[in-house]
Formats: sequence, C-alpha cells, structure tokens
Amino acid sequence: MSTNREIAGKTIEFDEDGFMANAQEWNEQVAEALAADLGITPLSEGHWKVIRFCREDYAVQGDAPTLRRITKVGGVPTKELYQLFPKGPAKKVAYVAGLKKPSGCI
Repeated sequence: MSTNREIAGKTIEFDEDGFMANAQEWNEQVAEALAADLGITPLSEGHWKVIRFCREDYAVQGDAPTLRRITKVGGVPTKELYQLFPKGPAKKVAYVAGLKKPSGCI
C-alpha cells in the first residue's frame, strides 16, 4: 500500500517498502529531508558522490545498485560507504537517492 508524504514542499508517493514510488520526483532538497529522516545530516560531498553515482547507475541499469556495485563500479571503499551510510548502506543510499529498494535487500 502506498502512502503520500509532504517533503520539501512537495507531496511525494512512497511504495509499500517506504521508498519513493517515482524517482523523477526527487531533488536535492528531498534528499536532504530523507537523509534527516535517517539521522544522516548534513550531507557531505562524500554522501553526494555516492548519491549521484546511484542515481546515474539507476538511470542506466533500471535498478538501484547493490552494495557490491557501489563499491566496485562506483569506486567507493566499503569502509567509507559504511561510515557515510551506517547499518545498511545500499538500502539507505537508495532511500536518500529517491530510488526503489535495491534487489536483494530484506
């Protein structure tokens, strides 16, 4: 069941997993608000590097990148990724980037 939330002055639909239903509604202000939901604030340049990679990869692949893809293709060391997005980085970065829940995430 989807739900709507008011974020950064926009009404945004979220899917049954709690992720944005439409990645096209995303912008940087929405990302800041979603990150704040997770207690990740402020977003550093390191965060933005990962977020931008995930959005670009999603545009090409059609799915949110896995943790392995972020580290191997995105060039972000695993340790750094966990420092930026603790306790489930692939899922958290997909949420902040306005993407669907990554395949394989529980």
